[in-house]
Amino acid sequence: MPTLTNQDSTVLSKLADIKAITKPMQARLQKLGITHLQGLLLHLPLRYIDETRITPIRALRSGEQAQVEGEIIQAEVQYKPRKALICRLQDDTGQISLRFLHFYPSQINALKVGAHLRVLGDVRGGFFGWEMVHPQYRAVREDEPVLQTLTPVYPTTAGLTQGTLRKCITWALSYGDLDETLPTSTYAKLGLPSFKDALNSLHHPLPDADMHALEDRAAPAWRRLAFDELLAQQLSMRKHHARRRRVGAPAFKPSRTLITALLKSLPFALTAAQQKVALEIGRDLEQSHPMQRLLQGDVGSGKTIVAAMAALQAIENGWQVAIMAPTEILAEQHYKKMQSWLSPLNIEVAWLSGSQNKKQRDAALELIVSGKAKLVVGTHALFQEQVIFAKLGLAIVDEQHRFGVQQRLSLRQKGEKAGTIKEPHQLMMTATPIPRTLSMSYYADLDVSVIDELPPGRSPLATRLVSNERREEVLARVREACMEGRQAYWVCPLIEESEALQLQTAMDTYETLQVSFPDLRVGLVHGRMKASEKQAVMQEFTAGVIQLLVATTVIEVGVDVPNASLMVIEHAERMGLSQLHQLRGRVGRGAAKSACILLYQSKPLSETARARLKIIYESNDGFEIAKADLALRGPGEFLGVRQSGVPMLKIADLERDADLLEIVQKLADRLLSDDPQAVEKHLARWLMHAEELVKV
Repeated sequence: MPTLTNQDSTVLSKLADIKAITKPMQARLQKLGITHLQGLLLHLPLRYIDETRITPIRALRSGEQAQVEGEIIQAEVQYKPRKALICRLQDDTGQISLRFLHFYPSQINALKVGAHLRVLGDVRGGFFGWEMVHPQYRAVREDEPVLQTLTPVYPTTAGLTQGTLRKCITWALSYGDLDETLPTSTYAKLGLPSFKDALNSLHHPLPDADMHALEDRAAPAWRRLAFDELLAQQLSMRKHHARRRRVGAPAFKPSRTLITALLKSLPFALTAAQQKVALEIGRDLEQSHPMQRLLQGDVGSGKTIVAAMAALQAIENGWQVAIMAPTEILAEQHYKKMQSWLSPLNIEVAWLSGSQNKKQRDAALELIVSGKAKLVVGTHALFQEQVIFAKLGLAIVDEQHRFGVQQRLSLRQKGEKAGTIKEPHQLMMTATPIPRTLSMSYYADLDVSVIDELPPGRSPLATRLVSNERREEVLARVREACMEGRQAYWVCPLIEESEALQLQTAMDTYETLQVSFPDLRVGLVHGRMKASEKQAVMQEFTAGVIQLLVATTVIEVGVDVPNASLMVIEHAERMGLSQLHQLRGRVGRGAAKSACILLYQSKPLSETARARLKIIYESNDGFEIAKADLALRGPGEFLGVRQSGVPMLKIADLERDADLLEIVQKLADRLLSDDPQAVEKHLARWLMHAEELVKV
């Protein structure tokens, strides 16, 4: 570790500007996401080691971590039952064995008889009394004082020792920017410490600090940093919302002709909830700044027709619309629906996907660039460079959390490339209901509409938990449903055999079910099939030619076959709650009584798997399921944003710190209005130029 001085820091904040931090060390720190002094300050401990107390050997307890001090009275290398270095350490109260299964000659020399050591490790009962296996140790003088702070243990990477990290962070605490970004009144009235005191008490906690509160992130210091982080997120999103108000977008007059014609052609009437959200979206589209609205609706609530109405408002005003979906099956479903609704209105609908041949693709691109295609439906292929819109005014993104930030940004920029406006309006849709705390946090800059009722005529859906040991009963239930003229899904998690998971594969299941049901037509669809093959199978299933469809989770979204009244989900214990709920939503879409059978392996069944199955069995409410899923998985996995580029909260926890979230929402508005200078300082500290990616 090089010697660091205050001359290296001054006002410079990038580690690359600090001469004493070598390039190899910079590279290792960068692996931890640390590129600035601020990153070092906010690189917080995972846990702590208590080296502030010496425990007498006779006072040790099994299972506890403790520090003892004494003299080595015996040391030898034993070879049976396995090679090990065994030492006996003695203090005034007793003796303890130190066992090293992996050791070097230097350790044999350091642990020789007569050495006076301070030893830290986990205590357990051994054949000859208390012992520690591979404890930490160091030679000390008999009168050497104990440390005056708990020792932090940090997240690290190869080549970067805890000692080096501690020295870097201690230096950053001496020379980094610890000044307040917020008025004292904002945090003091909540009983929270200053930013400087919070960091010092986390990096160098005093001996009498509550270690449990520190490690559970419940200490006031943790609360202060969670408060700051949540506030930075809220400020960033509100600034983004305000920026959007200043950007130009086309103002679409209300549709007088096309929407009326569409609604007259439908064999069903809109629900009150659909009418309400359609009105909210329509009003947004009338504004001269870009709409950025999230449309939430549980599985089967009717989001697609609302999206079609929004598209028609844009089209009637002379603009193009793009609809993007994450999978080809879902995108094709949208394309077919839109074509059936809009073609009778003489509106050209184009289809664009990665599986098209060159001739099909070129024809679609020509329709888009010429402006003949008023509505374009596709997958990720929509935001490729060669796709040029004549006049894009509205982008609709379905299952938006499955796309990365840069992907959504690329689609939005298609409006800019058209040379007519800065940004198109955006409508994002999701069938994964967003729990309130998540909505308050990650979607704080969006306007949110919720379709909170299902269309009438939907059959009640029963969910059954069935152990794999009762497989024959499930097979009989499938046969019965199909022989009555209904159809069924059999969903499997994997395509190929996995020795690690030992899951039944879709291919094996397909072959087995063909043998079990020689009198039924069984189909197979999975993600590795060619698009044309998948399309052919799905068309046969939709037409009723295939009675039983074996599938992987590619059917999770976008498949709508009202005659399918039964679904069997294999190895349901391996799937997440949102995925199970989405899959279950493929049945019960018609008037017939429907059921979803969750087939699980009863041995062994983990506590988490048991909790998931219990929740999905007891509830059909997507919002309740989403709330439980958030609690089980955390926001990163729930939203699928760990890979999407959205900066995740590193300190705050949306459930634990929900009370702080309520407070910072109100505070953010006040600071933006009354103290813009504090806002800029706070964002500079916490986001370091990442705020433009917080929401797209």
